[in-house]
Amino acid sequence: MVFANLLFLYLFLPLNLLFYFLSQKIVYRNLVLVCFSFLFYAWGEPVWVFLLMTSAAFDYMHGRLIERYRGSWVAKAAVVSSLCLNLGLLITFKYSGFLVQNLNAILGTAFPVPAFALPIGISFYTFQTISYVIDVYRGDTKAQQNPVYYLLYLSMYHQLVAGPVVRYADVASEIRHRTVDAASFSEGATRLIYGLCKKVIVANAAGKLVDQYMGAGLSGLSVAGAWFGALMFTLQIYYDFSGYSDMAIGLGRMFGFHYKENFNYPYIAKSATEFWRRWHISLSSFFRDYVYIPLGGNRKHQYLNLLAVWFLTGFWHGASWNFILWGLYFGFFIALEKKFLLGILQRLPAVVQHLYLLLIAVVGWVLFYFTDMKRLGGYLSVMFGLSGNRLWDSQVEITLINNLFWLILAVVFCLPIVKEIKREVSERMNAGRIQVALCGQAFINLALLLICTAQLVGQSYNPFLYYRF
Repeated sequence: MVFANLLFLYLFLPLNLLFYFLSQKIVYRNLVLVCFSFLFYAWGEPVWVFLLMTSAAFDYMHGRLIERYRGSWVAKAAVVSSLCLNLGLLITFKYSGFLVQNLNAILGTAFPVPAFALPIGISFYTFQTISYVIDVYRGDTKAQQNPVYYLLYLSMYHQLVAGPVVRYADVASEIRHRTVDAASFSEGATRLIYGLCKKVIVANAAGKLVDQYMGAGLSGLSVAGAWFGALMFTLQIYYDFSGYSDMAIGLGRMFGFHYKENFNYPYIAKSATEFWRRWHISLSSFFRDYVYIPLGGNRKHQYLNLLAVWFLTGFWHGASWNFILWGLYFGFFIALEKKFLLGILQRLPAVVQHLYLLLIAVVGWVLFYFTDMKRLGGYLSVMFGLSGNRLWDSQVEITLINNLFWLILAVVFCLPIVKEIKREVSERMNAGRIQVALCGQAFINLALLLICTAQLVGQSYNPFLYYRF
């Protein structure tokens, strides 16, 4: 099941809210959320629920063992056991085919290549359960004693499939006790609708243009067409993924959970370093806290640590060489910035810094898009005028004219203007006009929901891009 779906919006979510708020005690509310999360996750492929439950059961026990035998070899063994189990499952289902295929290519062997279907969300919940075990070992949080509560943490459908990567310590108190008032519920519903609009109105429209240009034959593609396609994918992946994060955060708020932000207007960044402080924040902070700093961080072997982190960041996104190349590409620029480039950039006008980052980001998304390395090379050759293709064609001009208003809005809403609007609404609510503000917001939400509904009619499956990771 997906969020951008009429079945979810008009049946699953209303039923979940009904059963949730009819339950008075927190223990029953948590049980309702667990049951609906399992139903959500099992909708497409029920068998993977058992994999999720296995991972939850083992790491619930790992956490209990670490707490009970803290400081002993048993606690250390529990951490090692958790890492082996969870990373072993991730490697088996996500990377085994890629690894065997490349082993055969290097050694000339003919080992059978595994072809496992990828369990949805495994990359996200694997990192969540690993962070829980490590945090318990470090003493940053106490182990959860109630197995249902731990299962709730790992399986909450709001963020199960495509993040953000939620750490147990951030929601531990809310799992045990939380409240929802009219203002916070309205805020959550607004965030949910806003994320839905990002996906349905902007990301899906951009995706059609991406298919038209990045999916076209390279021989007939102009340089302008190649850049236009790359720019459209730059918009699509931002609105698609940040839209999912908005919906996840909004859903969490409607049930009393406060998930941390996952995006902070990344395209206004002035460097690759700043971009990754604003893009997929939960993943960046995971690699910082559980890989980069433990390896030594800035204190020793800094550039080797950066290499490891960005190799893993790329590889986490998919079992393909283009993702590894994409991760190392950003790692290269971040290393350059740490070495000397950031000092140079900061002396340049702000607009130049922004253009530098946007150029890096757009080219980076081309690396991200093409899993076929030959086609990737061909597309980059067209983009940079190395293939002899014409510079401009009338089709690009027609597409620009037909989509100009939509494009302007898409670019504008990449900027913090929405934050300013929200601040103004918040000030009005704090000024004693809460009921008026809530009613006005509800009317706007209803109008936007109807627009999205009209867009979704006739679409049976409308997945987010990050579902495949």
